[in-house]
Amino acid sequence: MQSKVIGEERENKPSRKKPIYPINKDLQKYLKKYGREVSLPVHYEELQRFNYTIPLKDRNGKDTDWETVSYDMREWNFLREELVKVYAILKTEGDFSFVNQLDVERIDFCAFGNSHPFRIRIINKFNDNIDHYYIKRADSNRIYGLELEHLLSPNRITYFTNGQTLIEEHIPGIPGDEFIKHYLNNQDTNQVRFAKEFVKFNERCFMRLLGDMRSYNFVVDITPDIENTQYIIRAIDFDQQSYEGRKNLYLPQFFTDNYPMVEVVAKLLNKESIVQYQAEERTKVVFRMASTLNRMKELIDIMCQDTISPPEKVAKLASELSEHFKQKSFLRAKTMGQIVKIQLKQILLPKLKMVPKTKVRFDD
Repeated sequence: MQSKVIGEERENKPSRKKPIYPINKDLQKYLKKYGREVSLPVHYEELQRFNYTIPLKDRNGKDTDWETVSYDMREWNFLREELVKVYAILKTEGDFSFVNQLDVERIDFCAFGNSHPFRIRIINKFNDNIDHYYIKRADSNRIYGLELEHLLSPNRITYFTNGQTLIEEHIPGIPGDEFIKHYLNNQDTNQVRFAKEFVKFNERCFMRLLGDMRSYNFVVDITPDIENTQYIIRAIDFDQQSYEGRKNLYLPQFFTDNYPMVEVVAKLLNKESIVQYQAEERTKVVFRMASTLNRMKELIDIMCQDTISPPEKVAKLASELSEHFKQKSFLRAKTMGQIVKIQLKQILLPKLKMVPKTKVRFDD
């Protein structure tokens, strides 16, 4: 893991606006097969019928990227009822027996970003406990990103689609930029354990080509342990799954926003430890892949035939990865899915062959 990031930040900036790539028929069949495509009582377009918005401030009175939306009374009453049902679909597989104790307290909209999400704030009327979920325009990059996160990362993701509407659970944790400001250099923070996790997170992103992991696009989950504290970094934005053409955009270490974290790694870990933690993460991913190999193969085969990035970005990334690994096979790739397949084979296949009882090879 390299530590110099600032000098390359300008040329490594992600695209300001990524187009939406609709879900094709093959991906939709896959989503249906594995229970991701369901019937929803409300869709993204219906939430767009708001009258006006009010800027939303955080707990300290500062502006956020979100705005609270307002609807006319008839529309609001309809949405409140249907959005509680969506929450039940997301949380309890459609068990509506408890919906009478739930209500929608607020709907927020974010015009910043590619998916223009709506954030639904659900409140329990009995005890005032709140929860959130998101409704977004379905985008193929994001779907592939969510599915690869579910299959290859240590985290499980709950999301559903209905046509071109996507609903996602809220991923809890401290936003990365807030963690840097208030926790990273706190005396109670175990920086060595955090540095280890950042190395592993960096490796996970690069393995499956998840891009744009600037600090506000991931959260840090802090868990008290029998001895001190454990840290898990979780991506929360998957729009840049296999879209950009620059290799460094798939390595969180190269973003200026993340530089304080990189400094901690450089200060506390030697090269041998970094290589060890990278190997540990690859081994874990191999075992995850071995347990879902048929499903992974289906997903990657669909991804290989899909268009989720312009040809010039595909060619650029193939060239940079070919140079990075000294491997010409990348140059034959015509789609981002093909690059992801070669990338996974390049990094994981030697270990995957050592997993016992693996009946299907990922390179079939």
